[in-house]
Amino acid sequence: MKRQKKINQKKQRRINRVRSKIFGTSSRPRLSVFISNRYIYAQLIDDSNGRTLVSFSSKDKTIKGAEKLGEKIAQKAQEKNITNVVFDRRNYKYHGRIKTLAESARVKGLKF
Repeated sequence: MKRQKKINQKKQRRINRVRSKIFGTSSRPRLSVFISNRYIYAQLIDDSNGRTLVSFSSKDKTIKGAEKLGEKIAQKAQEKNITNVVFDRRNYKYHGRIKTLAESARVKGLKF
């Protein structure tokens, strides 16, 4: 129990360190990514108003994997006239599924 508590504290410190430098506005929202053991979640958040503008997850049957999720969120953002975003990777390294999602969103037109 003590070990897990330390791990969670370190994880929360990393999240806070990343979030202290990142803030989303209505013109440039924050693209936040969360990965569970089974699914990937991505959402565009306007922190100044406290609203989620767009959200998708790999729970949707039409979205399979990080690449499709990145394409889908970029497509929906462009429909709402959003081209610039701030990337919030939380405590994850820019590697693997996080990198794939970010690069596919960039290819579809989002600018980080």
